[in-house]
This record gives sequence, structure tokens and C-alpha cells, in this order.
Amino acid sequence: LKNQSSSTLGFILLGLSSNPHLQKPLFAIFLTMYLVTLVGNMLIILAIRSDSRLHTPMYFFLSNLSFMDICFTTVIVPKMLANLLSETKGISYVGCLAQMYFFMAFGNTDSYLLASMAIDRLVAICNPLHYDVAMRPHRCLLMLLGSCTISHLHALFRVLLMSHLSFCASHVIKHFFCDTQPVLKLSCSDTSSSQIVVMTETLAVIVTPFLCILFSYLRIIVTVLRIPSAAGKWKAFSTCGSHLTIVALFYGSVIYVYFRPLSMYSVVKDRVATVMYTVVTPMLNPFIYSLRNKDMKRGLRKLRDRIYS
Repeated sequence: LKNQSSSTLGFILLGLSSNPHLQKPLFAIFLTMYLVTLVGNMLIILAIRSDSRLHTPMYFFLSNLSFMDICFTTVIVPKMLANLLSETKGISYVGCLAQMYFFMAFGNTDSYLLASMAIDRLVAICNPLHYDVAMRPHRCLLMLLGSCTISHLHALFRVLLMSHLSFCASHVIKHFFCDTQPVLKLSCSDTSSSQIVVMTETLAVIVTPFLCILFSYLRIIVTVLRIPSAAGKWKAFSTCGSHLTIVALFYGSVIYVYFRPLSMYSVVKDRVATVMYTVVTPMLNPFIYSLRNKDMKRGLRKLRDRIYS
């Protein structure tokens, strides 16, 4: 394959396991998880749209987060499922870059939406009298559009950077989708400058919303600790519990995968961590937000009653 163009040959996705006896069990597990993700997040969106009491900034961001989770998993899981039942497990060069683009665009939008939700909780708890003014619908829409714009520009820049690399020897990606690190490992170009650019840009794009979330919750904690009654403290913290759980799951695995030099890249460990934020977290989102949220439970019951009637 030496000096052959990657745009002609494409890539082979090794997948989660090369063991032929595990392909069908893995297909069944991930198909089930994907269907649960689709149904759960669709129910969240429909429940919010159908209940006028849920037409608030927090649930506006939550419904868009659920939509992004559906898009995010759909970029990765269907192709992974097809490869689990396929002999070739191939993906074209253009297909690989397209998957990389949409994966980063939707994944980063998720990150910025989590930051927007943290800002919403910050204003609601620390400055409740000005909440309606600060979180007006057009401002929420601007936050959503800003999140999408930054994320898509980041994805476009990354894909343009990757498109200039050469691939001479191996075309086997030791992963279940086209992610930056495993594709960089295949390149026969000098990737040192690309690694620096990727790390710097990733720090800027991912750490910015993370620091925003961190700052928001530090302010919230300081404000809540000043509340004299224990019941008041519990009520304030309970409104943030679901969001904090998702933030911990999402950023914990993302930081583990992306904030290390290429020399420390581990195929098996990174696959497990990547499954956490690409498949498991989007699947758990509806359960975490509905099981710990009285308003969402009421909205889901109302949706159920409307369907039955």
C-alpha cells in the first residue's frame, strides 16, 4: 500500500473487538443501547414540547441537548453496527472525514449546551429576581446558535487539518469510528505540528465551556451555603444534581481521551472511555433528567396520557 492515496483506498475500522464470536453479541448490545437512546431522547423532546409549563430556558436547552445526543450517536453507532456484521469493515476516505466532522460538531455542541445549562442554573439560584430578564428567549436562542457555530467551525478546521495528512502504510484504524488520535497514528506525515495544533485547539474549544461550568457551580455552591435552612439548601442543590451527573460522565471520559499526548494513546482504554461519552452518556441522559426531576416526570405523564387518549 506504500504511497497509495488514502482517498482511493479508504480505511478499515477495526471496531471494538476483532474476535468473530463477539460480533453478534456486541451488535445486539449496541443496537439495544442505540434504540433506548433514540426513544428516550425523543420522549424528552416531545414531553417538553407538549407541556407549556416546561417552556422555560432550562428545558429549552435540555430539549436541544437531547436532539444533539440523537445526532451525535447516529453519526457513530449505525456505522459501527453495520461493521459488526460486515466482513470488510471499510469506510471511504470522504466518509471518514465526514464522520469526524459531524462527530466533533455535535459533540462540541453538547459541551456548549451543558455550559449554557450551567449558566441558566447560576442565574436562577444566584440572581433569581433578574432571571426572566437575563434568560429571555432571544438570548437563549443566541446561546444555542453560538454553540452550534463555534462547534461547526472547530470541526471544519480539524477536518481541513486532517485532510492534508498522507497515509502510506497501514489503513487500519484501531477504533470503531474515525476519531482524531487513531487517524493521526496512521499518518506517515510529520504530525508533530498537527498534534500541537490539535491539542491547543482542543484545549480552547473544550476547556472554555468546562471552565464556565466550573465557575458557575463554584458561585452556586457559595450562594447555597449562605441559605440558612437545610431544606432551602437541599432544594437549591437538587435542581443541579441531574446536570452535574451528566457533566461528570461527559467531561470525565472526554478529558481522559483527548488531553494526553499521542505517545500515551492506548487502544483498549480509549475505546472503553469513548464508548462512555459517545453511547452510554447519551443513553443515560433521559433517565437521569426524568428520574430526578418532578417537572419532567409530570411532563412525561402528560405526554403518556395524551398518547393514550
